Amino acid sequence: MTALIAIVHAGLAAAWVGGMAYSLFVVQPKLRRFFGTREEEREALTAVIASGNRYKVLGLIATIAATGLILLLLDHQRWWIHALKALLLLVATAIFWYVSWRHWPRRVFATTTERPALQRQLLLLATTMLALAGTAFALGVGSTHL
Repeated sequence: MTALIAIVHAGLAAAWVGGMAYSLFVVQPKLRRFFGTREEEREALTAVIASGNRYKVLGLIATIAATGLILLLLDHQRWWIHALKALLLLVATAIFWYVSWRHWPRRVFATTTERPALQRQLLLLATTMLALAGTAFALGVGSTHL
């Protein structure tokens, strides 16, 4: 049973990290190249791609947290790894909340002069979120070898 929970936990964490990495390093650069100077069109498509994902990601995070809690209850010896992973995921989730409920509404209604700063801010926030979630994932996978 522990192995199954660990597989679900790690698999969902890998999906979240992989999705963020794919968006940052594949989708966003291709959108910039494809649309070039047609900024309004690129922003419109970016908003369509992001639309409706908020609660899916929150469900994913909640399931990662729940399976992590179960793993903690089953494995007290490495409690500090679970605590560190939880802290990293909590900070990543806080950034996701900020991006979803504060940043995106500002970006949707931004003027053309405000938009570049918001785009740079999102790149920094998304990269930070990826680093946090990726580190938590690596700790989880690496802890099986300790």
